[in-house]
Amino acid sequence: QLQLVESGGGLVQPGGSLRLSCAASNLGYYGIGWFRQAPGKEREGVSCISPSGITSYAASVKGRFTISRDNAKNTVYLLMNNLKPEDTAIYYCAAAHPYYYSGKLNAETGYDYWGQGTQVTVSA
Repeated sequence: QLQLVESGGGLVQPGGSLRLSCAASNLGYYGIGWFRQAPGKEREGVSCISPSGITSYAASVKGRFTISRDNAKNTVYLLMNNLKPEDTAIYYCAAAHPYYYSGKLNAETGYDYWGQGTQVTVSA
């Protein structure tokens, strides 16, 4: 059973930055997605990265967020710059077996393992 642990959330002012981390043993084997859920809204895909490092981004975060992975440290990062109030949400990382990883953000299919979530609040 893969156990994902997110960290790095917090309160930041608009325009600020945060870096989220997602760690688990043998994480380098899996495709990883970052999702978020704001109050009263459905969970949405933010970014994802394949085991080989191919990345995808939602239009709302492209150019501001960067996903990366350090397989030696079994960690995936989400660097979030120029944060906006509408980025406020609980952020979750999820892992997909490479056979089921699609590289798409419009569905959660294939993501069998989920972290507990970390709160990101963007407010002045």
